Amino acid sequence: MLNRYNPTKLPIITEMSMKNQPLIKTDSKQSWQKQLANAYRQPNDLLKALDLPIDATHFSEQICQQFSLLAPQAYVDKIEKGNWHDPLLRQILPLNDEMQIVDGFHFDPVGDAEAMVGEGVLHKYQGRVLLVTTGACAIHCRYCFRRHFPYADANAAKDNWAKSLIYLAENKRIEEVILSGGDPLVLSDQKLQNLCEQITAIPHVKRLRIHTRLPIVLPDRINQDFLQWFEKLDCQKIIVLHVNHAQELGVDVSKVLSDLFAINTLLLNQSVLLRGVNDSVLALSQLSESLVENQVMPYYLHLLDRVQGAAHFEVSSKEATMLIRQLRQQLPGYMIPKLVQEIAGQPSKQPVE
Repeated sequence: MLNRYNPTKLPIITEMSMKNQPLIKTDSKQSWQKQLANAYRQPNDLLKALDLPIDATHFSEQICQQFSLLAPQAYVDKIEKGNWHDPLLRQILPLNDEMQIVDGFHFDPVGDAEAMVGEGVLHKYQGRVLLVTTGACAIHCRYCFRRHFPYADANAAKDNWAKSLIYLAENKRIEEVILSGGDPLVLSDQKLQNLCEQITAIPHVKRLRIHTRLPIVLPDRINQDFLQWFEKLDCQKIIVLHVNHAQELGVDVSKVLSDLFAINTLLLNQSVLLRGVNDSVLALSQLSESLVENQVMPYYLHLLDRVQGAAHFEVSSKEATMLIRQLRQQLPGYMIPKLVQEIAGQPSKQPVE
């Protein structure tokens, strides 16, 4: 039996020993690994780069000790300088609001612990299983529902995935495997290719789904080496992106999304409805239109998972429903994401309306 969540035990945020490294501005010649190593980790450095006064902010050094800042230069480049209210900045800047303890907000808001059938193996829904492949990300989103996840105690990669693969092979009703984290694309090509090939070799697995934010926040991760081996996988390939605002989609992101689409990858997007980021009809409509222009179908718009530390992002279900109804009046049906909420113990995402 796995240990229960312990809010006093801090999560392992990264796999790499990258703390306290000198901040170096990236350029196009740097590998994606180097860009990640040189990502912003100190709020003062980030604010200085964005021409924002350090003494005028409300970021919390204390919260950084619990859930640190992490943002690659490629993402920071899309933030408007001098704008405290930039929707991308709001997603990554640690604020004092995160220190509030709010009733109804939890350390495991979606019931991951109860759904765990093995270390890092979550079996919530019929026919599909999720592997927590890593605790590392390329960006730390302040509303992350796994910000308190016990990655050290729930590591599916132990024994080179052996126990996880045995579980998948023995459960013949599993037709789809979801790789999540953290972010699976933080893994090296060698590790990720090895895992994907072993999964797709299981006869009853028809689909491989990867949940990732790296093509958005660190687009150079989708390089030719990745595309070559990923294209050869013998299954239907699905990548579920996480884009919350149209501003996150630049020319660099469009290029890699086009490359993924060209190798027969189904591209979907799931967003989180966030106060001060995308809680308007204009922001949501621009996001859907930008996604479709990039061959990405709007999939889910999630109500905020009520994780402790993220209450200041919450938009009520009543307001969310009104936004979706207004969105339907402006956009064709295929551009309207499903408004859903994940409720611990339920057999599927729950529609909201």
